[in-house]
Amino acid sequence: MAVLTTSERLEEAQEALHQLLTGTQAVAVTDQNGERVEYRPTNRAALERYVADLEAQLAGAHKPPHTIRFQTSKGL
Repeated sequence: MAVLTTSERLEEAQEALHQLLTGTQAVAVTDQNGERVEYRPTNRAALERYVADLEAQLAGAHKPPHTIRFQTSKGL
């Protein structure tokens, strides 16, 4: 089984949402853990959240990494 990139997962999720919204069919998406989830009109909001989450992940992927500095002392 091939590992999909976030971009590929987003593309699949957007296609699934399109099929769901146009009434083409109930759709199934396999997530990054290999779990299969089937979406029907009753859980459209869950699919929309999934698409938004993937979009946010991609948007965050283009930001430079943050620098975190730790300063410790011996409490003296």
